[in-house]
Amino acid sequence: MQEIIPIACDHAGYELKLKVIEHLKSKGFEVKDFGTDSTSSCDYPDYAHQVGSALERGDYRRGIVICGSGNGVQMTANKYPHVRCALCWTPEIARLARQHNDANCISMPARFISEETAMQIVDEYLDTPFEGGRHTRRVEKISQLI
Repeated sequence: MQEIIPIACDHAGYELKLKVIEHLKSKGFEVKDFGTDSTSSCDYPDYAHQVGSALERGDYRRGIVICGSGNGVQMTANKYPHVRCALCWTPEIARLARQHNDANCISMPARFISEETAMQIVDEYLDTPFEGGRHTRRVEKISQLI
């Protein structure tokens, strides 16, 4: 069974989302597109919440959210206790988010990265395993309230 990657964006991320979906499919992934479906102005939480809640329920293992800065969708996705969404603007950040933080979602800033960089970020995110070890106890503390 192919892994399904849920993805969502706002109007600023729409064009990049289409390219990411194409890239994911070329790598053999299926995609669940939670919208938006145009460049018409919209509210990013309406779409990022759908990815966050689907990850929280365990419907999917990992997801991708995109907006102009990457911040709004990241903040929204991270409202869910078991979502660890990392804002990634370089491939190295994506790799470290997986290795050290076991990120199960990434956000990308469509207005600040090239299409080429976005595809490199996606590849690092999908291809990098969680390192475990000393990072495990740190990741376990993320969802704990003090």
